[in-house]
Amino acid sequence: MGTRDDGPDRTATRINHMPGAGTARADAISAGRHEMLTDTLRKQIKSLAERGLKRPRIGADAVCEALLAQGVDLFFGFPGGVLLPLYDVLGDYPELRHILVRHEQGASHAADGYARASGRVGVCLGTSGPGATNLVTGIGNAMLDSVAMVAITGNVVSSLLGKDAFQEIDITGITLPCTKHNYLVNNPNDIPRVFAEAFHIAATGRPGPVHIDITKDALMGACTAEHPATVDLPGFKPNFEGNYRQVKLAAQEIARAERPVILAGHGVLIADATEELREFAEKTQIPVAHTLLGVSAMDETHPLSLGWVGMHGWKHVNRAIQSADLLIALGMRFDDRVTGHVPTFAPYARIIHVDIDPAEIGKNVAVEIPIVGDVKRVLTALLPLVPAVEPESRAAYLTELAEWRVESEKTPWHGSGAWRNGQLSADFVVCKIGEATNHDATIVADVGQNQMWAARYAGFRRPNSHISSGGLGTMGFGLPAAMGAAMGRPDKETWAIVGDGGLQMTVQELMTLVQDHIPVKIALLDNHKLGMIRQWQELIYAGNYHSSHLLGPDWLKLADAYGVAGFRATKPEEVDAAIAAARAVDGPALVHFMIAEEQNVFPMMPAGKGLSDLLEEQFEEPKQ
Repeated sequence: MGTRDDGPDRTATRINHMPGAGTARADAISAGRHEMLTDTLRKQIKSLAERGLKRPRIGADAVCEALLAQGVDLFFGFPGGVLLPLYDVLGDYPELRHILVRHEQGASHAADGYARASGRVGVCLGTSGPGATNLVTGIGNAMLDSVAMVAITGNVVSSLLGKDAFQEIDITGITLPCTKHNYLVNNPNDIPRVFAEAFHIAATGRPGPVHIDITKDALMGACTAEHPATVDLPGFKPNFEGNYRQVKLAAQEIARAERPVILAGHGVLIADATEELREFAEKTQIPVAHTLLGVSAMDETHPLSLGWVGMHGWKHVNRAIQSADLLIALGMRFDDRVTGHVPTFAPYARIIHVDIDPAEIGKNVAVEIPIVGDVKRVLTALLPLVPAVEPESRAAYLTELAEWRVESEKTPWHGSGAWRNGQLSADFVVCKIGEATNHDATIVADVGQNQMWAARYAGFRRPNSHISSGGLGTMGFGLPAAMGAAMGRPDKETWAIVGDGGLQMTVQELMTLVQDHIPVKIALLDNHKLGMIRQWQELIYAGNYHSSHLLGPDWLKLADAYGVAGFRATKPEEVDAAIAAARAVDGPALVHFMIAEEQNVFPMMPAGKGLSDLLEEQFEEPKQ
């Protein structure tokens, strides 16, 4: 037999291939790698417990204490290895309710929906590496829509940062462009201060997401720092009060205007300025249009409520903007879906722009009177300076706008009209949901045609009753955001209006609804298409329908597999009963509405065009 070659003589000197072997840095890295796999601190804590001794206060405790200090009682998360020290102590804080999502993106969208519905800061949690990157879409969504959120991630122990350790990624670098601020915490004693600052930054001024990345050793290390009573951030001083001279100039412009229009954005809702908006509009007799995220800033049945402006907004509203001699823009950023081709936008109007973020003023549209400040405070300052206007003096103007509305609502694309000949159309379904809920439910839309139909036809009466992904346009937003909204306003019924494309992106959160008994009702508008993609391909790309036909599961079987009550409607006469059945369920329910496959959203402002260049014609009769 041959002999096996075991290499050099075992008595020879062994080589240590650790870079910098023998140095303190090398020892720290070795210790860090050992800790990632062994959790020696957990063993020490267990040993203390077995001896009847109190465990030490660690960074993970400080995280829980900080959340409670900020008024948090609910957050959405998914565990991972580096977060286990936090989950290990979470049971000691029964006041904190953790909602176990099925995907971290669901956690971030749920925190977003929770924040918008409740007016509080939403909180989400993910582990290092893929857990952290899965949060990024929701963080970006919150950034573009100005939503107060704190996103917490775990990371590898400090000594392994930059070593490409398992599930390590530079998440602070990734989130830097899509957060108001972010932190990397590797010292447990920094946790109380960082959390206090993060919540303050997230909710103060123009809201937005703040990211906190905490290394595992910071979560495990002993913490002696107390939670601060105040926050000291000398460089962060948002301007809340509008410049009085500018406010006076605005009042003078308003007094001179003959065809003024108020354009209300999300900032009105964020600032809790809906009452001030109504009072201002009534005193000045100025009609109010709103952006997509400004939907629900004013009761849509109010005589001065014009409706939604922009790419898929109402024709009469766009026409009013184009004929106005003064625009009063409140808490909105002149997104391209509002303005279209900027040189053609509001060609006869001088513009007053009120926004708490100075970076937004003049960024997309040049304005004559900029006012940097909180919308609520600016309107409060403006109200006594503007003269009261008698309705008779605006009668001719308001009558003309009313005539335009009648004309607008008679055109073929006001709804599809398909329900009249027995076809099930999306506008009909959305109207019926609004009626059934007495227009008081929280309506959360996904992205695409369903989003436009929800904004146009639900009929909003209550502030913050409309939640939608505006800036980022995130498919898959609807279901998890509705989950958060339902928990943020448990006193209100919550409906998610979704398409079959978006729902398939986050459908796993159905299980979260079941496990935590969250009573979201889901209206699935199923046209077997990526609807908005198909619409653009029809109207702009000469009917080249590549990759827009969408197969889906048997939705009632899928709902049943998750333990969700499921109902179906295929005809207009089945809609009321299906909605009533879902509303009667004590828990989540899904209604599968099989709508016309080729129904388009009209009007439509083509890319590169302006508010006066709307596509209005119904190109084809909707087909099942």
